[in-house]
Parts: sequence; C-alpha cells; structure tokens
Amino acid sequence: MNAIENEQQSCIDHHSWTRLQRLEAQHRRLQSECDVARRGLDGAGIERGMELREAWKHYCEVIAELDQTTAQIEVLRVKA
Repeated sequence: MNAIENEQQSCIDHHSWTRLQRLEAQHRRLQSECDVARRGLDGAGIERGMELREAWKHYCEVIAELDQTTAQIEVLRVKA
C-alpha cells in the first residue's frame, strides 16, 4: 500500500475506534439509567399508579436506546 492508502486506513480505523469508544460510553450511561429506572419501578407502590406508569415508560425508552446502542457497538466490532 502507498502512503495515502495507509493514511486512509489509519483514519478509518481511528474514526471507528473513536465511534466505538463513544458508543461504549453511551452504553454504560444507558445501563446506569436502566438500573435507576428499574429501581424506580421496584420502589413504586400500587397506590402510585401514575408514577408506576411513568417509571415503566422511562424504563422502556431506556431499554430501547440501550438495545440500539448495543447493536451499533456490535456492527463496529464486526467491521473491526
């Protein structure tokens, strides 16, 4: 390979690595949010139906975002 191809490969690798690190940080943050949301569900009593529904909605949103981030990480790992 010539110098330009080497530079392009390094750039792609660096870009992928940076994106992977960003996604993994986001994944850790979402896992933490998921734990907080789950604890919110655990702590909500039957008499607090509205709070329970809101906690459940938040939990589902976080899980969906966590699943999406996990899929993006796996795509990057497969390409690496």
